[in-house]
Amino acid sequence: MGRIGTTDLEIDLPLNLGGNVFGWTADERDSTAVLDAFVDAGGSFVDTADVYSEWADGHAGGESEEVLGRWMASRGRDRLLVATKVGSWSGAPGLSRESIRRGAEASLRRLGTDVIDLYYAHRDDPSTPLEETLGAFDELVREGKVRYVAASNYSPARLREALAVSDREGFARFVALQPHYNLVHREEYEGELTGLVADEGLSCVPYAALAGGFLAGKYRDGADAVDSPRAAKASQLLDERGRRVLAALDAVAAETGRSVGAVSIAWLAAQPTVVAPIASARTAEQLPDLLAGARLQLSHDQLRRLTDASA
Repeated sequence: MGRIGTTDLEIDLPLNLGGNVFGWTADERDSTAVLDAFVDAGGSFVDTADVYSEWADGHAGGESEEVLGRWMASRGRDRLLVATKVGSWSGAPGLSRESIRRGAEASLRRLGTDVIDLYYAHRDDPSTPLEETLGAFDELVREGKVRYVAASNYSPARLREALAVSDREGFARFVALQPHYNLVHREEYEGELTGLVADEGLSCVPYAALAGGFLAGKYRDGADAVDSPRAAKASQLLDERGRRVLAALDAVAAETGRSVGAVSIAWLAAQPTVVAPIASARTAEQLPDLLAGARLQLSHDQLRRLTDASA
């Protein structure tokens, strides 16, 4: 069992189910099946955002939250820890007090709940004073509409400054950081951010755990093109380093009897400060690999070989 930072938010399974696909590449039926299978397997932590999936034709944002809200209405709110985000949706852009409050009310309505377990600043907003942003988050916590607040896509300097402002003003403090972090994207998080998260008692909840499918082995030399909205970006990872990582993943997968994707998640879950990698499943058939990765314990030697290959 893991715990997010110093909070009372406990996670039985070290996997954060990504809701970015709900209502987008996963229709309502498939999304419901994924959520059912995830919870039945012991999962409880789901990640979404108000902006999901505003980028899709005919979408206005909030589609993922609405799908999740309907699932909770039929299955029970108490079965999930829900994380959502504010700051990127055009209906509540940035991190001003007005945007945060408007975004929170809209998310609560779409989710059909009276409280958000973990509420992220989706990305830093340098145009708004941190005192205003953190004060607005603090109001939501004091009002009981949000249990805890967190940061996504913050630099070390801005995260450190935000924590200092919260400490000085007595505001609710960020308890987690959601960075872009995986076997082929390590530079942004490892180093100063890792140390800061550890020193301040935060937890890391990394997104893009499978690098858009690349770390599931979907993109290889000679493989047929994969029809996916993320295919072009993931295919760019097939360079010398990417091939080296895939070779190491293949070897460890053969040793453990698990898939390449499961091994990728297991490596990420084993990294210092990481409490639950975020990974998405468009269908229930894709979920077992994610669950297997969350349960897989790699040996020290296996972890070292994967780390060296991705250096």
